[in-house]
Amino acid sequence: MTDRRFRYWALVASIVLSACGGGELSLNEYVERIQAIFDQGIDRYEELVASPEGQVLIVGQGPHLGFDDQGAQLTDFTPRDLHVVLEQLAEIQDEALESAAAIDPPDEIAELHELYFRALPIAELAARAGTAEDWYELSESREMNAYRTALAADNGVCAEFQATLDATAARGVFADVPWMPSRLTEIVDFALGCADLPANPQDAYRPPPTTVP
Repeated sequence: MTDRRFRYWALVASIVLSACGGGELSLNEYVERIQAIFDQGIDRYEELVASPEGQVLIVGQGPHLGFDDQGAQLTDFTPRDLHVVLEQLAEIQDEALESAAAIDPPDEIAELHELYFRALPIAELAARAGTAEDWYELSESREMNAYRTALAADNGVCAEFQATLDATAARGVFADVPWMPSRLTEIVDFALGCADLPANPQDAYRPPPTTVP
């Protein structure tokens, strides 16, 4: 895998953080289980992005994502394309969150665990995209505003996670697994897309001025 595979994970936040229960997990088991489910989730996401409508997920978020969109622009797609893709993404998220509720994290990192269980309002935006006449209407909708607000909140969660991780490490929780803070940071970056969240989430899926009626 390369880092490029993970650049878009801001959209799907907690989709991959799911697993079956089975008693108290060790720190090692916890990380291994999340990583395994993440690998499955990213494969499903990449299949979705590769679909005819899937590129709208990339171009709608902006150039900060680091993907090669081959010159595609938001106006090359329609809100209906976004509707089709987000409906599938919402199904993935729903299934993952249902399974995620069964995770019983080690007590030492329960606070960290709660931070990255976040879901974007994808289903609501998908439904609205299915009725919008154009990108301008969708961009000004209540559902798009809620989505952008959730993206902005993830910026705060990323900062909170790092502060909580540092405090947890300071208590000596990772004394026997010194590699774990770095590994947890990687996983959360994959899940929330901390390194690639847009500086201005209000620009997500916003059409250029020339498309405004």
